[in-house]
Amino acid sequence: MPAALPEIYRHDQFLARRKVFKLLGAGFTISTLDGRPLAGSEQKAFRLKEDIRVHDGEVGGAELLRIAADRIVDFSAAYQVTDSQTGEHIGTLRRKGWSSMFRDSWEILDASGVVRGRVTEDSAWKAAVRRLVDVASLLLPQTFHIEVDGQVVGTMTQNLNIFVQKFHVDLTHDADGVLPRPLAVATVILLLAIEGRQA
Repeated sequence: MPAALPEIYRHDQFLARRKVFKLLGAGFTISTLDGRPLAGSEQKAFRLKEDIRVHDGEVGGAELLRIAADRIVDFSAAYQVTDSQTGEHIGTLRRKGWSSMFRDSWEILDASGVVRGRVTEDSAWKAAVRRLVDVASLLLPQTFHIEVDGQVVGTMTQNLNIFVQKFHVDLTHDADGVLPRPLAVATVILLLAIEGRQA
């Protein structure tokens, strides 16, 4: 009998946030729109290569995903996403090195290594202002567009909050399920973990 599908994969909309008051490393949570926990993740401090685990419900629950970098420097690293339950390689997220210095940009690769989509920050001029002006991120919250096979299947929109980095994730446009939900969850966690460092 197949295992039940984790609840996080059954939601088209959810909230993703970076935990505050962590002394070492970073923590992330995904919850329903009314605040019920769906998944939790921790990013260990002082790791030469990123190795992020995503757990069902909260950290301490069953491990669902592993997100592992292919190299020490994450400037243009590729992050392999593995289903922790089956060991199956689901896909890869690859940061677009130099272009991400000016506007966050990622590629989404399927399990065979074929580029199927991309994730981009909302606009070039807003991205530039955020990098040049410290308080701009408060006035110009980020939005990421998730595109697969030429169509926008999701958005990740930052809520205006000076204390907590929080995003509303909307995958309702992915009616055909072209973006596997485990890869979608990994994308959200990775953007919080890697791009969140510049916030």
